[in-house]
Amino acid sequence: MHKNINFIKASSLSFGEGRGGAQPKVTLVGAGPGDPDLLTIKGANALAEAQVVLYDALANEEILTYAPKKSIKIFVGKRKGCHAYSQDEINQLIVDNALTYGHVVRLKGGDPFIFGRGSEEIDFVESFGIPTAVVPGISSSVAVPAYQGISLTKRGVSESFWVITGTTSDRKLSTDVALAAQSSATVVILMGMSKLTQIVSLFQNESKGTTPVAIIQNGTTPKEKIGVGTIDTIQQVVAEKKLSSPAIIVIGEVVRESNKLKDFYHDYLIEKR
Repeated sequence: MHKNINFIKASSLSFGEGRGGAQPKVTLVGAGPGDPDLLTIKGANALAEAQVVLYDALANEEILTYAPKKSIKIFVGKRKGCHAYSQDEINQLIVDNALTYGHVVRLKGGDPFIFGRGSEEIDFVESFGIPTAVVPGISSSVAVPAYQGISLTKRGVSESFWVITGTTSDRKLSTDVALAAQSSATVVILMGMSKLTQIVSLFQNESKGTTPVAIIQNGTTPKEKIGVGTIDTIQQVVAEKKLSSPAIIVIGEVVRESNKLKDFYHDYLIEKR
């Protein structure tokens, strides 16, 4: 269905109003980590004014109820191994629908500017002279750990944190993971489940086998699952609990500090004595 997209150049385009006199406009909205209640008020207001919504697989579909019933809703979801549209096609769909219908909301999971390619979409849209706006979303990198009582920074425990993509555009593990493993900071890895063996090895190389780890799947949703352990044990935990993507990996002493997880690590240390 989407292979009929006609690609056009900004230099060849002139436009005025869309259907019904609506002016072309594009708003990038961060849908948050999964819980619909974590959508911002400004995001909900933008959806309420949308003629068209292009939404990701990462955005909870309940959020679409904020958009008018008569609005056009187009799924452009991208997950590992399943891309409904290429990024170039998504860019073109945004522009085509803005020119045709008026206000397009591009609804993206988490925050659109954190591993969301939001800046690429904004750059493309603005090359056509179409006005844009960005509504930040609550990033899963902080919200999902918070739901488990994990504070990414804590006085006397962690002074900073890294947020790293586990899988780069060339499908490799980010080289930043090795650098993060050398630091005392909390490390949050997104899209890293397929690289878990490599991640574990890098931390073991830094003699951090006992460092606490939490892996949270489908965070902030009713389908949330969590596995906790250490660098040395986390792969076994993943196998036992059948954890998979989409999941967030949190590595660092702050995991042990969570009130929800303290009992596990207390029992773990007793067993190791």
